[in-house]
Amino acid sequence: MRPLRFSINVTLDGCCDHRAIVPDEALHRHHVGNLDQADALLFGRVTYEMMEEAWRPPAPSGARPEWMEPFARTIDAAKKYVVSSTLERVDWNAELVRGDLAKAVQQLKREPGKGLFVGGVKLALALTELGLIDEYEFVVQPKLAGHGPTLFAGLSKHVDLKLVSQVEFSSGAVAMRYEPRR
Repeated sequence: MRPLRFSINVTLDGCCDHRAIVPDEALHRHHVGNLDQADALLFGRVTYEMMEEAWRPPAPSGARPEWMEPFARTIDAAKKYVVSSTLERVDWNAELVRGDLAKAVQQLKREPGKGLFVGGVKLALALTELGLIDEYEFVVQPKLAGHGPTLFAGLSKHVDLKLVSQVEFSSGAVAMRYEPRR
């Protein structure tokens, strides 16, 4: 069974505003490594549209530093599943996921492969409620944003986690990986 891994950048005050995160070469390399552990990405509509806008080729010449290109190529090539009841169609190597979320994700997890990666805020909350996430990674940025969505707002029950690894970056960011205690 493929594991479902969640990863997100978050500020010290718990905000998930991607505009508050300063791009960093080491962090991009780290995220490429994460994506290499997955056969497919699982996004909600908002995250899919944000990622497509930022990473779908072609990027204008000089739009981003050369060190971002491995991440751009990796995410562009990745198979994507998009959970949405409002989108009528997707492309960019993507497929819509409709209907019962638990059944759909359980089916994706049963397929052979290295794993699935999920990003975003609302979808992660729904998948946590269903007990479907096998690993959480929080990349805590040394910043206070004061705005933006917060993680797991409205979670109906506590989820106990066990720290399995952490990586410190020269920027002061810390990536912490956790597994649910079952």
